[in-house]
Amino acid sequence: MTTTQEPPYPFPEPPRRPGAGHGNGSDGGVNPGRAHDFGEGQHHGHGQSHGQGQGPEHGHGHGHGERNTGSGGGHGHTHSHGPAAPVSKHLRKVIAAVLVPFAAAVVVGLMVLWPGGAPAHERTGVGFDRQTQQATVTDVVNVNCASVNASAGGGSAAGGSSAQQESNRTCKKATIEVGTGSDKGRTFTEIIQPDQSRQLHEGEKVVVAYEPSAPKDLQYSVTDVNRRIPVTLLAGVFALAVVVVGRLRGVMALVALAISFLILNFFILPAILQGSNPLVVAVVGSSAIMLIALYLCHGLSARTSVAVLGTLISLVLIGVLGSLFVDWGSLTGNTDDNTGLIHGLYPSIDLSGLLLAGIIIGSLGVLDDVTVTQTSAVWELHEANPSMGWRSLYRAAIRIGRDHIASVVNTLVLAYAGAALPLLLLFSIAQSSIGTVANSELVAEEIVRTLVGSIGLVASVPVTTALAALVVAADRQGPETAAAPAPAGDQPAVAHGGRGRRRKR
Repeated sequence: MTTTQEPPYPFPEPPRRPGAGHGNGSDGGVNPGRAHDFGEGQHHGHGQSHGQGQGPEHGHGHGHGERNTGSGGGHGHTHSHGPAAPVSKHLRKVIAAVLVPFAAAVVVGLMVLWPGGAPAHERTGVGFDRQTQQATVTDVVNVNCASVNASAGGGSAAGGSSAQQESNRTCKKATIEVGTGSDKGRTFTEIIQPDQSRQLHEGEKVVVAYEPSAPKDLQYSVTDVNRRIPVTLLAGVFALAVVVVGRLRGVMALVALAISFLILNFFILPAILQGSNPLVVAVVGSSAIMLIALYLCHGLSARTSVAVLGTLISLVLIGVLGSLFVDWGSLTGNTDDNTGLIHGLYPSIDLSGLLLAGIIIGSLGVLDDVTVTQTSAVWELHEANPSMGWRSLYRAAIRIGRDHIASVVNTLVLAYAGAALPLLLLFSIAQSSIGTVANSELVAEEIVRTLVGSIGLVASVPVTTALAALVVAADRQGPETAAAPAPAGDQPAVAHGGRGRRRKR
């Protein structure tokens, strides 16, 4: 008689680790611990197993176990995703001891320097300092240039050839209707020469300047095209793209952007016009923008606080270097018609300080990007390998930072070069040497602005990376947040990416 030997089911249970899921055929087991894991077990056929743990934290993952009946052994691995342990209270106190006084100083600075509005002045009618109204081009007709120029007193006295050339040219006579202000509905005409860069078309929305002291028929003139609709549409597309891709983070970024514009328009600009030191105003305003934008976009956490500290140190370096080289290079800041008009209207404004304020504010946006990226890199490296010391974290993260430095510095230089491209073309036309071009104050300002900002960006990478590595490596976790060691003979959990709750940092 043949006896069939049954397989030795169930297998003996391996030691259970707190927080780890365990499966055995179709039986359910309950383990005390910190995580809830749900998995599947397979042995010859197919079965399901459920492991549950209880504790202050929980996560969801997938566990797979395979058993070999021939050898009687087994192996398994667990996918577990849950919130990371928060930074210890000791480190939170250290970070708060640095940032709370800084934030308090920024609030006090805002209160002391708050301007309460820009000071009033008499309009000069020059450049941007003109009264403007909205208007519409109602009619455009072709006319002979010779006849309209002669009637306007612009006839040529150069001889017959010039007069003949003028008579062959066709100009446009545009009728414009004022749409806003006390003269709403009033019309005036304007002659557009064929070689003018801006040609008007019927139905086009334009901006007109108003000069009350001029003769009645010359009080209005077209100064620009009304671009509100395309610019508003483009802004809407930008906001939609940010929200669609960034979701809640995108919404917070847009809110931070709006707050930045409010601080710029209602604090920084009016305070400078009131006569406050532009450098002090820029430092206080930039600090307020930095605190609001970083914490609003990235949350109130130790990681964000480290990025704030790195940005602050870099801004201080930029301010010191900028002040030194603006003074050493005798840069006045009065290099074009706009700064000349500002100096004429408000002689008390320190234009060299205004230049330095522009360097600080212009560098802030790129600094935020660099410091947040480096801090995030250190945190992610630490989560991938918690056993790494601060030196190992620093070396790994600085390799990422070097790539960031190369791209950001190149971007900053090209951005300034693109803004100054017409000026560079003028120097090229004049066939000036590179030394002559660089020595001119107009170009020297851009060189100092670019290089000082770039030095601050380069310095922000090792500074922020070192701060983040020290904070993460020096974190002293309490017993309630420390991970329990695995018993001997138990297989270590293998972390895998998957869906789960975002870990707090």
